[in-house]
Amino acid sequence: MSARRIGGHLFAAFVLWTWTLLAPAAPPELTVVGRAPHGLLATGQGKRFLFVEGTPAEMGTAHGTLAGPLARKLTETVLYVVGAGESLHSGRWFMDTMAEIEQRTGPHIPKRFIEECDALSDAAGVPRRDGRYANLFPERFHCSGIAVRGKATQDGRVLHARVLDYMSDVNLQAGATVVVFMPTGRHAWMSLGYAGFIGTVTAMNENRLAVGEMGGRGEGQWDGMPMSLLLRDVMERAATVDEAVEIIRATPRTCEYYYVLSDKSRAMLGLHCTPERVEVLRPGQQDPRLPFIPEDTVIVSGRDRAEVASQRIQERYGKIDPAAMIEILKRPVSMRSNLHNAVFAPETLDMWFADAGRATPACDEPYAHCNLAELLEFYKSLSQAPRRLDKSS
Repeated sequence: MSARRIGGHLFAAFVLWTWTLLAPAAPPELTVVGRAPHGLLATGQGKRFLFVEGTPAEMGTAHGTLAGPLARKLTETVLYVVGAGESLHSGRWFMDTMAEIEQRTGPHIPKRFIEECDALSDAAGVPRRDGRYANLFPERFHCSGIAVRGKATQDGRVLHARVLDYMSDVNLQAGATVVVFMPTGRHAWMSLGYAGFIGTVTAMNENRLAVGEMGGRGEGQWDGMPMSLLLRDVMERAATVDEAVEIIRATPRTCEYYYVLSDKSRAMLGLHCTPERVEVLRPGQQDPRLPFIPEDTVIVSGRDRAEVASQRIQERYGKIDPAAMIEILKRPVSMRSNLHNAVFAPETLDMWFADAGRATPACDEPYAHCNLAELLEFYKSLSQAPRRLDKSS
């Protein structure tokens, strides 16, 4: 064989190898296990994927129809297992606290979310009061958020990690579900969430905007939109980090929360939000509450966990890819109560994620992978009803 032909074969092999590395991952093998008007339920990689589309009532009804038993279980766990513990701890009956939260947050919640929540409850066989309370439950998360880009990552793209540390001991992970919301006239988006839960704390939308949340203090400051519904509103209305910040600033807020946001333009930042103010933390910005923050990096976490995250980022600086980020998130950056972890690549709409096992933190469990564009195409290929373009209330 001539040197020219050998060189040609080698070049072709190199092109094929390069294309294999750079090409998007193949869609996950999903098996449809349930169908309803305006929705379907599928499984793949040992995970559950719920798709809902349409008006608020249509999405809620599809959600409750397809995931009714899981939604009932989540409601019972939050209201009667966690609620009993809260009552003993606080000395106040949990349902009284939830009634106060509903009364004070109610004026700030868009009607479309209440309509969807009630439709979900009706279809799942849950009392509307209980469905609302389960979705208004004030999250008390001890979490971490990390975003890196540019000089910090292997190829310059944004990698946005989110650690949710919260009560894995009550088995909330049994209802773990990737929910793909396709609301009429608004942005489609996916939540790494739980059956029966219409808000979000870990999400990315079709415009390549990603967000994760970390809880702070301020319990009892409930005169605003609940955090999980505020983030949903961001997912459905914002296309960039700047737009997200404007929505958050303009919305009456509850309690104290921290957020990490990123988008397709490689914009990323941290936010410290209270009902009174919104403080921005930019990449590489040093803060006395945090350890050293490398260039092109955002870290939001408790001091001890943030120090470990900073050290691990520095050790891998310039070489961070999704696999390296998954290693960075291992304990003690994640806590023993680690309920789920996600690594977003907003530019490509990829998400790598893990849920807690029955007795193991999410960071020690295998990660699955999905791509939002592929999930939307999967649903579109199986759905008979096209999405309408009119605006919902």
